[in-house]
Amino acid sequence: MRKPRTTAATSGPDGQASAGDVAAIVAGTHGDPFAVLGVHEVDKGFVARCFVPHAEFVTAYTLTGKKAGELSRRDEGGFFEGNLSLKKRQPLRYHARNAGGDWWLTDPYSFGPVLGPLDDYYIAEGSHLRLFDKLGAHLIDHEGASGVHFAVWAPNARRVSVVGDFNEWDGRRHAMRVRRDTGIWELFIPDIGAGRPYKYEIIGPDGVRLPLKADPFAFKSELRPATASVTALPPAHEWGDEAHRNYWRNADPRREAVSIYEVHAGSWQLHDDGSFLSWDELAGRLIPYVVDTGFTHIEFMPISEHPYDPSWGYQTTGLYAPSARFGDPDGFARFVDGAHRAGIGVILDWVPAHFPVDAHGLANFDGTALYEHADPRKGFHPDWNTAIYNFGRREVVSFLVNNALFWAEKYHVDGLRVDAVASMLYLDYSRKAGEWIPNEKGGRENLEAVSFLQRMNKEVYGHHPGVMTIAEESTSWPKVSQPVHEGGLGFGFKWNMGFMHDTLEYFSKEPIFRKHHHGDITFGLVYAFSENFVLPLSHDEVVHGKGTLLSKMAGDDWQKFATLRAYYAFMWGYPGKKLLFMGQEFAQRREWSEARALDWSLLDFGPHRGVWQTVRDLNYLYRSRPALHARDCEPEGFSWLIVDDSANSVFAWLRSAPGGNPVAVISNFTPVPRDDYRVPLPMAGRWREIINTDATDYGGSGKGNGGAVEARAEGGGISATMLLPPLSTIMLEFAPD
Repeated sequence: MRKPRTTAATSGPDGQASAGDVAAIVAGTHGDPFAVLGVHEVDKGFVARCFVPHAEFVTAYTLTGKKAGELSRRDEGGFFEGNLSLKKRQPLRYHARNAGGDWWLTDPYSFGPVLGPLDDYYIAEGSHLRLFDKLGAHLIDHEGASGVHFAVWAPNARRVSVVGDFNEWDGRRHAMRVRRDTGIWELFIPDIGAGRPYKYEIIGPDGVRLPLKADPFAFKSELRPATASVTALPPAHEWGDEAHRNYWRNADPRREAVSIYEVHAGSWQLHDDGSFLSWDELAGRLIPYVVDTGFTHIEFMPISEHPYDPSWGYQTTGLYAPSARFGDPDGFARFVDGAHRAGIGVILDWVPAHFPVDAHGLANFDGTALYEHADPRKGFHPDWNTAIYNFGRREVVSFLVNNALFWAEKYHVDGLRVDAVASMLYLDYSRKAGEWIPNEKGGRENLEAVSFLQRMNKEVYGHHPGVMTIAEESTSWPKVSQPVHEGGLGFGFKWNMGFMHDTLEYFSKEPIFRKHHHGDITFGLVYAFSENFVLPLSHDEVVHGKGTLLSKMAGDDWQKFATLRAYYAFMWGYPGKKLLFMGQEFAQRREWSEARALDWSLLDFGPHRGVWQTVRDLNYLYRSRPALHARDCEPEGFSWLIVDDSANSVFAWLRSAPGGNPVAVISNFTPVPRDDYRVPLPMAGRWREIINTDATDYGGSGKGNGGAVEARAEGGGISATMLLPPLSTIMLEFAPD
């Protein structure tokens, strides 16, 4: 760590600061302003020194209002000094005056530090798990005064100052105290409260003033395009979600129904003038809609502060601040609480894979590559032109791990979906030979990132039982969702990108050609239980010219709708948790754009309403039938009934679980009805049709089996003969009389 340059604090025989100290304070170049400013003992008495630009006269008072001494101006820039009539060291208030008026201020340099040696120890060790209670801006009472305590990590800086409207953004006025063992700079500024914009002015190790930096631990930010951090009261919401949280603490999410509605908060709905809904407005619309549609969870694309709307939040500059786009941070707490009271979980998209290089952000934070690697072969992301966190640095790991814990503790979120995990795991991700640095063993695996992910998962699951983590990991990295003590990364779930890719490829083919691609459907079951999977039909599939899920289906309009309904029922019957991006539940026709709301008027049209009703009914079935969810991640809950009928593009399997009747899922992915089709079933008796995506209520042709089929023992086996409607999926539940 580069030590800050200091100017020695020397006093003359009368206790006056040296001319060099005075000049350095006025110029803002002094490396240790606490050695000069504030209250100092001199010859068994006390002297006060302060820097108050614009003042011509300054009188010192105690916090109780007792006059303590007149200070004389040593420098016209605003340096004052004078003897005090005090018997003990204590904080001071100053009455400053000039020809234009007068004002009061409390001297930040007359207060002692807030952080202590235990903080130093755990911060230096990288084991501090409550950094968000220590770093950033906290409204506190300290030594008899109210104000804000600021603390920031910048170990290589020569000077760090808090700047804001309270000091005319003048970095000379509130230069901070450095804690040399940790590189943390801190300062208690009295007399300011919540709602004050601020940044850090940092002089780098080369003496160059950097662009003003937002606080990495800011709990609130200005609305873009402004980029300052904002002082904020701690969340004061009174939670009423204990029943929801207690349920999930005691549940095994692998055996629970998890059906996720993925939402971009900035474009789900908008005001008529195009402005964003507040969290409270979203709560009033989105939560009832999700309850009605039957999803169990809302997963938000990143809602932490970010400067650029088209990044969708994935290039975040404020990991600890809910975006100002949707109102105050307490509004997000109210949203989560409201969702929980309605029985809905809230998952956040979380981005530790990279961060943007905006001047006010983390890049080159103290004039050095602090959060990122200095070598661009490890510290620069070629796909997104962003920086990559240095996962080998304990302070950086601690920053990120604490952030995961922060959202779970302060905002009661139910899970974190971790974006772009594959880009973290491989040193050669999107890099050619010579553009990356092998690990210590000569391999391509980022061992430091592996260690970080394992630690993050251990801390989250250890401190917040009931919170799940989900990896978007697009390769075959082993044991992503296995425990760390078994050599896994420790995630609760992993997105099944293979399912998404193979099924969308299959349904893009004209039905007549699907018999040649039968393996696109069956192959997924080879690895379906190798991880705890979430089946994702996410935002990634409906942007950048990819169209919508409806547009991806082959055939004319009727066939597209029929195939989409059949696909959804196929997916809801397939092992794995479910995720669907907003708008796809009613067959959005236009490709998603973050700049406009979804086309809600489509729900007025029968085919779109039919798709929504299909999803609603599927969610109800999925949640109410243990066979469809309680063994999503275990092979004993799945068995093929028909796997090789490629000629007819028919698939059938059985889902089962303790505590519920088995359910047969049968799909016919051609537009040809299959009469007298024989499906083997495990038990003789009545099998009730619990969904048929060809039902007229959904917009289908209405073909079916009168609500039930009868399975009989014939020819050494049990089977039922039935009609398979065109481009449909049906589910049959064993329902003996």
